[in-house]
Amino acid sequence: MILLVGGEKGGSGKSCLAQNIAVYLTLNRETVLMVDCDPQRTTSDWIQARNSNPTLPTINCVQLYGKIRNDLLSLENHYDYVIVDCGGQDNLALRAAMSVADHTLIPLRPKRRDLKTVPHMEDILTTCKMVNPKLNAAFVITQCPSLPNQASRILEAKEVCRSYGIPVLDAITHSRNIYDDSEENGESVIEIDQHGKAATEIMNITDELLNMDFEYSHEFK
Repeated sequence: MILLVGGEKGGSGKSCLAQNIAVYLTLNRETVLMVDCDPQRTTSDWIQARNSNPTLPTINCVQLYGKIRNDLLSLENHYDYVIVDCGGQDNLALRAAMSVADHTLIPLRPKRRDLKTVPHMEDILTTCKMVNPKLNAAFVITQCPSLPNQASRILEAKEVCRSYGIPVLDAITHSRNIYDDSEENGESVIEIDQHGKAATEIMNITDELLNMDFEYSHEFK
């Protein structure tokens, strides 16, 4: 299965999500390969730090750019999950990955500048589904404020996504220092605190995405 974590907006936590999902699946005895398509090498650097720590389960990673469709199809045959981390821009690698992915997860913060990318992402998804009808795509709202009086921002962000006929996960992530702390050490939030709130967020996102009923995903405009 190919799982793409990507989108047009930078800074929404794509690499962080991809890394933590990869660890969660690895801890569940799935074979996982990470594909880093971001020139910033965020995931590649995280993998390098991780694999230098003998106490952590090793995760393989390759770097691919541009026309990666055939590479992904070939790699898919050797792993349970190929998790693709694309940078925050509309580029050839993003569209190539969407053309073969089973699932695409698009992180967005509940901010106006992030939500402005939804119409363009809907256009990209519609185009890619013509080539890849099995593509299941969903938004996830990330880095949410924890204050109760900010809850309306999260609900409004979800409603914007749904207004374009694209599913949005119930599960979200909140702004937590543990996400940054774990990434610096090549770890996941699950490995730092298996029963913590951040770990629960990652597990909920992964489980919901992989078990989601995408019966209305065909309603892309």
